[in-house]
Amino acid sequence: MQVNQTGRTMWTRAALALLAWTCVQLPAQAQAVSGEAQLPALAQRWVDQALSTQATRIGQPVRLQATLGALDSRLKLAPCARVEAYLPPGSRLWGQGRIGLRCLDGAVRWNVFMPVSVKATGSAWVLRRDVAPGRALEADDVMLAEVDWAAEPSPALAGPGDWQGQVAARALGTGQTLRQNMVRPAQVFQAGAQVRVLVQGGGFQISSQAQALSPGVVGQLAKVRMDSGRVLTATVLDARTVQVEM
Repeated sequence: MQVNQTGRTMWTRAALALLAWTCVQLPAQAQAVSGEAQLPALAQRWVDQALSTQATRIGQPVRLQATLGALDSRLKLAPCARVEAYLPPGSRLWGQGRIGLRCLDGAVRWNVFMPVSVKATGSAWVLRRDVAPGRALEADDVMLAEVDWAAEPSPALAGPGDWQGQVAARALGTGQTLRQNMVRPAQVFQAGAQVRVLVQGGGFQISSQAQALSPGVVGQLAKVRMDSGRVLTATVLDARTVQVEM
């Protein structure tokens, strides 16, 4: 089964949706079965329904496709009046996983698991060349390509500016899909640097000089000491400026 979902959002929205997916209570699929031969059909119906829901939650143009594995051929399951398919706690339909099948109404209550492999094909940023650790990513380093988002747990970078202002967290190779755990924001100043502090409040803005007490990374917090000796926590705007909201 393939499910298509259109729309353009940043990868962070998709990442949050996928993290939340581990906690979602999915609708149960239950039916009477006389043996394990009927379980694949029950599992397939449940997966089809679950993927339709998951595609909506991702919020990106991605095609989901699931492949079910087989139960252990040695299993000899007792007849059951009600078998329920479910997602085991802490699991998600993403990459390699499993779904549970449990007997809720039978002489013998059993619980088995079926392997499932989920691919999520969509556009994301891919490296066109090797990038050394700590080097800032440039436009010539990346290109958009169709990849399997679910090939690794870390979310793929898919938004138009997701790689901008980022540096390689480790050595990256040609052809790799850029993922959240491969990059980090660039550090723009060291502790001890002189920075300009913008203090902004309702209807006013003032600026002053200060000394950085911690390294500065764009978009993150850093501590600075004002000339008066007061220590403030500010948001790093660029290599020379931080901002304090009043």
